[in-house]
Amino acid sequence: MTDAAQIIATAHLLADAARHETLRLFRTPSLHPDNKAASGFDPVTEADRASERAMRALLAQHRPDDAILGEEYGSSAGRSGLTWVLDPIDGTRAFISGATSWGVLISVTDENGPIYGLIDQPYIGERFEGGFGQSRMSGPRGEAGLATRRGVTLDGATLMSTYPEVGTAEEYARFRKVADKVQLTRYGLDCYAYALLAAGQIDLVIEAGLQSYDVCAPIAVIEAAGGVVTDWQGGPAHEGAELLRPARRNFTPRLLRFCKTDSKSPLCLDCRHAPLGVCCGCKDHFQATGMPR
Repeated sequence: MTDAAQIIATAHLLADAARHETLRLFRTPSLHPDNKAASGFDPVTEADRASERAMRALLAQHRPDDAILGEEYGSSAGRSGLTWVLDPIDGTRAFISGATSWGVLISVTDENGPIYGLIDQPYIGERFEGGFGQSRMSGPRGEAGLATRRGVTLDGATLMSTYPEVGTAEEYARFRKVADKVQLTRYGLDCYAYALLAAGQIDLVIEAGLQSYDVCAPIAVIEAAGGVVTDWQGGPAHEGAELLRPARRNFTPRLLRFCKTDSKSPLCLDCRHAPLGVCCGCKDHFQATGMPR
């Protein structure tokens, strides 16, 4: 078995174990969240902790030389140059509310960022993966390839974000400039929004205030499906902070220009420009009508 094949097989073992631990407590009376925030409410549950412990135990067995970064138990050193980045439940607020937008995020990174990732929704039974030549999902309807949506202008696009009040005041202002131009904006889908982007169901995701374990798996899945993920400045986003995920690669430079200025002149995306600050889903030329310079 090649190293890539072993990584993929191990990732699926981890996702299966996390499914067991999370579903054991989901929508049960024995689920009692704790608050890990000094102020406000940042819930964590025994399902979060049990899910990460189960994944770490499998990595100790199957990939003992790899490092680990997990939301609940922090960092463990390795010597292979690879790091498994784990979010045992992304969307704990949804989890404790009985909603199904939460998921398990599993990725593998090297010194340059994510090289493989999984987004798993245990209750629905859907799994999305990307990297090492893979870009596919499996679920109740079987397996299908992933591909981000093409041929959509900004005024016909669907945008998603977790919260209407995304990020800082400056980040919110940028978000509103985009949200005011798209056809539809929806909120509250946590990591499932990234899966929908990779599956070609939506066109944009904009987020802020994220950590590596929130973003590495979605980056791998989205990029394998033909999308792009950057920060607002067009740089790599795998270390977290603010994220823009357009479904189409050439949606990105045009959209960043729009976020940075109040000019009114429409301009289509230019394939000669580097990606800047948005997540979209297609590498082909994208005509963003109505977007000012």
